[in-house]
Amino acid sequence: MAGQYELLLEGAQQLVLVCTKGEKYLLQSGMQNLAVLENASVVIGKDGYIKAAGDASAIRNQFSGVPFEKIIDCSGKCILPGLVDPHTHPVWAGDRVHEFAMKLAGASYMDIHQAGGGIHFTVEHTRKTSEDELLQRFKQRLLRMLRGGTTLVECKSGYGLNLETEIKMLRVIERARQELNIGISSTYCGAHSVPKDKNALEATDDIISVHLPKLKELDRNGEIHVDNIDVFCEKGVFDLSSTRKILQAGKDIGLQINFHGDELHPMKCAELGADLGAQAISHLEEVSDEGITAMARAKCAAILLPTTAYILRLKQPQARKMLKEGVIVAIGSDFNPNAYCCSMPIVMHLACVNMKMSMKETLAAATINAAYALGKSDSHGSIEIGKQGDLLIINSSRWEHLIYQFGGHQELIEYVIVKGKVVYKNTNILDY
Repeated sequence: MAGQYELLLEGAQQLVLVCTKGEKYLLQSGMQNLAVLENASVVIGKDGYIKAAGDASAIRNQFSGVPFEKIIDCSGKCILPGLVDPHTHPVWAGDRVHEFAMKLAGASYMDIHQAGGGIHFTVEHTRKTSEDELLQRFKQRLLRMLRGGTTLVECKSGYGLNLETEIKMLRVIERARQELNIGISSTYCGAHSVPKDKNALEATDDIISVHLPKLKELDRNGEIHVDNIDVFCEKGVFDLSSTRKILQAGKDIGLQINFHGDELHPMKCAELGADLGAQAISHLEEVSDEGITAMARAKCAAILLPTTAYILRLKQPQARKMLKEGVIVAIGSDFNPNAYCCSMPIVMHLACVNMKMSMKETLAAATINAAYALGKSDSHGSIEIGKQGDLLIINSSRWEHLIYQFGGHQELIEYVIVKGKVVYKNTNILDY
């Protein structure tokens, strides 16, 4: 056994496993019974995967005399799974702080979009920015997410809208995946908006006949790997017919469907996603009752984005109804120039207050269910033997403080661990 073990997290006041039976997701009833142990320890092997998690005395006996590269005393602290952010737009240049002022003055999202702002403003700046500069900004944002407890994050392209810039953004995502100790799920979102030089039908044809074949070629050559395909299905952007064509074409080359739907207007996106076998649909502020039923039946995850509804003053997604109807509910930050929040603890707090989710529901939505939304709940989202060793240690005797302390995670999260390696240690910890 010598030399096989990387890390021992010993004697935590609480160990939040989330799951214990290899569940791929939790529905409402399962969320109420999150697995939480008292006085518990975790062992992570040299390969970065969890080898043991349970009673501290039993683990002490099991691994008596076994050397570890590192031991962390977790007395009085809590261990949780690393958080999973299943919806972000983190590769871009050109912030939109001026548009925040416009929104505060009463302008709607589509008012700004139709005036050439919004996505188009960011596209203009992103096209002009070099790959290296985009990478540096992107890495800074990822490290900020990591310090907030996110260990797996979905990252979209979508601020290029032409082949050259979309590929540039996907290369940036691929380079960061290789260079940083944070899990990344890469999403092609070339249908984020209709380019100014095309109409929606022309843009749809360009994506299907030019962009997707190029992605397939680059993946086959090992240059970039893309996991998901996304479309902004919305009135005045891509309609249901175009969305279906693009998503199906992406699915045909092996991409998971994970798209924006039913955000500003009811578009029957939930029904479409269920029909296409989508892994997840995001937003859903305007989802229909029939769409909720279809998503529950199809086991299509709902990625709810409380920061977006908050910042745009939209009605809140129907989290309670979705949970009651058996939908797999996940939550994400929607980090982008329009909704600048990269803190999953803040997202969880907003989900509790504004979407009326419980803290247990919210933690499950930000871990195992968010991992499911990315097709990664077999390896992420809970603390179970055989899963990747992505964990947080917080300086509190109760795990709920991660959500309760609104904006307080900077002095609460003490360690962030990815694949058994400490990737962040907080030196500003205070006792409360």
